[in-house]
Amino acid sequence: MKNLNKIYPYLLVVIGFTVISLLYFYPVMQGKKIYQSDIAQYTGMAKEQNDFRKETGDEPYWTNSAFGGMPTYQLGANYPHNYIKQLDNLIRFLPRPADYLFLYFVGFFILLKALKVDNLKAFFGALAFGFSTYMIVILGVGHNAKAHAIAYMPMVVAGVIMVYQKRYIAGGLLTMIAVAFEINANHFQMTYYLLFLLLIIGIYFIIQYIRNKDYKSIGITSGVFALAAVLAIGANATNLMATSEYADFSMRGKSELTFNPDGSKNNTTSSMPYDYITEYSYGIAESLNLISPRLFGGSNNENVGENSPMYDFVLSQGAAPTEAKEFASSVPTYWGDQPIVAAPAYIGAIVFFLFVLGMFVDKRKIKYAFLGGAILSLLLSWGKNFPALTDFFIDFVPMYDKFRAVSSIQVVLELCIPVMAILGLQAFFKEEEKARFKALWMTAATTLGLVVLLFLFKGMFSFTGGSDSMYLQAYGEMGGPFVQALKEQRQAMYSADLMRTGILILLAAGALWMFTKNKLSELTTIIIIGVLMVGDLFFIDKNYVNNDSFISARQADIPFEPTPADEHILQDTTHYRVYEVEGRLQARTSYFHKSLSGYSAVRPRRIEQLYDYQIEKNNINVLNMLNVKYIIQKDEQRQDVPMQNPNANGNAWFVSEIKMVNSADAEMKALDKLDTKKTAIVNQIDFGKAVKGTSFAKDSTATIKLDVYKPNYIKYTSNNRNAGVAVFSEIYYPKGWIATIDGKETDIFCADYVLRAINVPAGKHTIEFKFEPQVVKTGSMISLFSFIGMLALLGVGIFMEFRKKQE
Repeated sequence: MKNLNKIYPYLLVVIGFTVISLLYFYPVMQGKKIYQSDIAQYTGMAKEQNDFRKETGDEPYWTNSAFGGMPTYQLGANYPHNYIKQLDNLIRFLPRPADYLFLYFVGFFILLKALKVDNLKAFFGALAFGFSTYMIVILGVGHNAKAHAIAYMPMVVAGVIMVYQKRYIAGGLLTMIAVAFEINANHFQMTYYLLFLLLIIGIYFIIQYIRNKDYKSIGITSGVFALAAVLAIGANATNLMATSEYADFSMRGKSELTFNPDGSKNNTTSSMPYDYITEYSYGIAESLNLISPRLFGGSNNENVGENSPMYDFVLSQGAAPTEAKEFASSVPTYWGDQPIVAAPAYIGAIVFFLFVLGMFVDKRKIKYAFLGGAILSLLLSWGKNFPALTDFFIDFVPMYDKFRAVSSIQVVLELCIPVMAILGLQAFFKEEEKARFKALWMTAATTLGLVVLLFLFKGMFSFTGGSDSMYLQAYGEMGGPFVQALKEQRQAMYSADLMRTGILILLAAGALWMFTKNKLSELTTIIIIGVLMVGDLFFIDKNYVNNDSFISARQADIPFEPTPADEHILQDTTHYRVYEVEGRLQARTSYFHKSLSGYSAVRPRRIEQLYDYQIEKNNINVLNMLNVKYIIQKDEQRQDVPMQNPNANGNAWFVSEIKMVNSADAEMKALDKLDTKKTAIVNQIDFGKAVKGTSFAKDSTATIKLDVYKPNYIKYTSNNRNAGVAVFSEIYYPKGWIATIDGKETDIFCADYVLRAINVPAGKHTIEFKFEPQVVKTGSMISLFSFIGMLALLGVGIFMEFRKKQE
């Protein structure tokens, strides 16, 4: 009975999180699914892989439906012995996206409990973290992997803090499990950013140990972390090893080319161009959105409603009320520094108020570790707007240059500030009356003072967005009045949201003041603060992710419908590729065809370069060698038109000449004017030893016929009187592909910058390509043994904790 009473409050918390997650996304209980644009694109990318898995029960690990061909390591590949993924699926038992919201709540609650926060305060704190607008909006657009990784961040931090608090067994086990789940989430950018916070927390505790001359604890904690990390990483070995193997092949790897598409010198020293890394940089002043949501216009598609300057402007132009209402439902009011914003990164006015209160009232020094994490996160999120720090990290901090959208590092801040807010709320109730009142008025003066200053200095802002010049040109005579109305709308939103923030702060301060005057009990005050805090975020979130975001399950599962052009092309049942001219970075084409396009932040680097250096310059020979048989273009009515390319090289061909070059630059330049049917380009430095000769007698009757096609297995029959080199219109990938001629393995080398080629002896032969990545086999065995180790350690740890309580 005693143990049941201990468990009961936590059971209520879990039930509460479950109910709230389902209520916020209640259309899932009607069988609907949220429309997530990124997931629709993923569905297109993974169509061939998923169909193959469904039909055969096997995992292909390769797809030809996107970017000409690539591994599926970052497309949701299933690996043997990935038991962490299976456990994670059990935890996420709610329908998506309620499952991720539930994880947000649970993870943050565990962190606050590790910091010894009372249940009710921890409950409201978890809700405030989960309803932070960034957390909700990424679910709305389909950044599921990012949400998944963020959800486990607080749990990792909780485990680390517990270990440093010398709760070695419980903390070590939690760290091990949480890190395993964090890595399994497969969003390495979020995990990488988490490391910065863990480093700051580690420095804080180590300084405390050194001050106390407790060097033994440094050794013990280091050992606990090492063991937890080894097993957690080992349990995810296949994914980590496969991703590491593919990274250099992807656009996250450093380019071998020393010149740009326009011929200028490529001076980039980072893995990706500086402008690409920092394209999404948070504006310095724009950071005030954290405390007042629409100071910089909210989003690129803001619903401003009928009581708005924009609605009145559209009416004044002669539009009907229904037309004005529809226009006002999606207005480009955002005027910050980023290209596109789906919603402001708002942490909550009351969360900000409590954060400041915590700085005044909380005596626990660990708050400075979280403050340090928040400040570093904020400064790095400014990206190109704070080049001194950003350039240093890109140039000198390992792996920082492999991630773009630096503004997303604000997730660390969005974790740290709610922690400090709840710590501040808890500390407030433990303070003596005089100190409590002093901290309250100082907090109110600071936060309300900031709001007043922003009102007074409103005139310093231009309220002009980067796209306004485009509207001036596009709308002709109406451009000027439209932009003026847009500026008035932004000004109105600025003032309204500042007023809203001020009122919320006053209400929170008022509730705490009434507690100091014994007019409210502690429980009542916590409930009032909690409801205000969560309600504030809830209603802002609903502006961006609401019932309108849901569609039928069929629409979500089948996000693309074939056009007449697709249906015409699909009548051709041979093996070929399709190039959609206006669809370079979308996965619609991949849903129906073997496509050159796709949607991935880790697309193959060399295909990306072929686009930039050749295809966009209308080099038809490159499309020919990629076996592009159909090109989809738009006609004057913007309808898709399928154009057949009769000169496509086909699936494979013999060349009469190999032209050796000595660099990637020379390979790319040679493609400018290359008859790919007759000549192949090979980099002598990398593959010179693999090529047997450079000139071949090409018999007009020589053939290579495709007999069997699967994503991970292709079979050809060749017939040639002479020995020669065969080029295959399949993307060269250095790991995993095995080529055999009549069952005997032969070397594969890269030709024409991206394609596979092999030496073929004279006569008739069976040629087979199989994708059997060794990294999957090796990684899977490591995962198996690591998981067994985790189970053993978990059993021993639970036994020791139980025995300790008994003693």
